Amino acid sequence: MTKNTVNETERMVLTRIFDASRELVWKAWTDPKYVMQWWGPKGFTAPVCQMDFRVGGKSLFCMKTPDGLECWNGVEYHEIVPHEKIVSSMYFSDSKGNKIDPAQLGIEHEATEGAYDVTIFEDFGNGQTKLTFMGNEPMESAKNSGQMEGWNQILDKVATVVAELAQAK
Repeated sequence: MTKNTVNETERMVLTRIFDASRELVWKAWTDPKYVMQWWGPKGFTAPVCQMDFRVGGKSLFCMKTPDGLECWNGVEYHEIVPHEKIVSSMYFSDSKGNKIDPAQLGIEHEATEGAYDVTIFEDFGNGQTKLTFMGNEPMESAKNSGQMEGWNQILDKVATVVAELAQAK
């Protein structure tokens, strides 16, 4: 069996600039109250968001499709550098957080063995923050499966949450 390895340039990478401090973008990304507002693509809701946000901790999220179908994801945290970086692994799960094979859900998912999701938060100048999300799926596969479009819609929703937090500040 050969190990499927992908270098950083082949992985799904998304970048977004937010008109807010790293602290506010971090808060929107890591506080369950705000994550529930953006988890899932456009039209999806997040009725469940249980986060144990610490190294070794696990989170459980439910995305609900516009027609009411529930899709569960688990996340395990491997590295957390406050306001700078999160290294995690996301997986499909049941409602109790147990990992399940995406094929059981009829989903083709080409995760890169040994690769984690990495989220980087950087100062971009003028009070802005650059967020870079590197997924564990190859870029071409992410484009073909709709993940790329879904994550861009998620980042649009994150931008709305960040703007509301910045306005309330």
